[in-house]
Amino acid sequence: MFDFILNPLKFLVSWILVAFHTVLSPIFGSASGATWALSIVGLVLVIRTILIPLFVKQIKAQRNLQVIQPKMKEIQTKYAGDRERQSQEMMKLYSETGTNPMASCFPLLAQTPIFFALYSVLQGIAMLNPQGVFIGNEKLLNSAHEATVFGVPLYGTFLNAAETPAPAATKVLAVVMVVLMTITMFITQRQLIVKNVAADNPMVQQQKILLYVFPLVFAVGGVGFPIGVLTYWLTTNVWSMGQQFWVIRNNPAPGTPAEAAYLARKAAKDAKKGIVSRETTENENSESTEPTRAQPRKQPRSKRKKK
Repeated sequence: MFDFILNPLKFLVSWILVAFHTVLSPIFGSASGATWALSIVGLVLVIRTILIPLFVKQIKAQRNLQVIQPKMKEIQTKYAGDRERQSQEMMKLYSETGTNPMASCFPLLAQTPIFFALYSVLQGIAMLNPQGVFIGNEKLLNSAHEATVFGVPLYGTFLNAAETPAPAATKVLAVVMVVLMTITMFITQRQLIVKNVAADNPMVQQQKILLYVFPLVFAVGGVGFPIGVLTYWLTTNVWSMGQQFWVIRNNPAPGTPAEAAYLARKAAKDAKKGIVSRETTENENSESTEPTRAQPRKQPRSKRKKK
């Protein structure tokens, strides 16, 4: 079942990788580590670009869930002792707002086979276990396997550094890439929690836990990843960090610090262009049209009459 899904994806992923290698070979050389490393980078960029529509759907689904969080909390509090009624009211809320609680998970699930296929191809190169278009092409597989970056082969890991031609360089490069991979993942998670999550969101505490758990897991597991796989993870983390930054800055969730900063930037930009908000204009008009009280003219003493 899984092979039926993964095999076509492995072929597609490996085909894109080899296509980038073909384009870059005249520049850096067919057996160059730079050619294969940049091919991996190009592969990640293509895959992540293809997945942008799924990412947009995921953001919209998460945004809808954030918007109805206060109402969900009210229902949970009101029907705390009645699970069945609570479930009925939740379903009613989802129906009225057009929200699907599983919609935010579907894009992530759809991405999983693609990323697993990508990881399998790169891991196959590292372990001389051909996948996709590398099957039956031993020369191309060996070229990718023996390619080096800073003297370190793409199959090298921190744990098996002694088996590579440059053990010290392999350990240093692996550590640097694992540290960068961990930092970029931490920054991506942190900017989401700090800037784009409302303070009253009940999911904040769970997200704070994941903020430290995920980077720690990848930091520990990263010592066993080949350099080629670390190149993939670092590239996709940098992409995720930049993509998350753009979304938070230009399309922030309502009621978040990011939205306040976005509105402040917009107001400052409008002020520079001489655009006055409608509210300010109405206030100025109401002040200008307010009637002024006319003071009575004082008559001369000679014209005053005694009553």
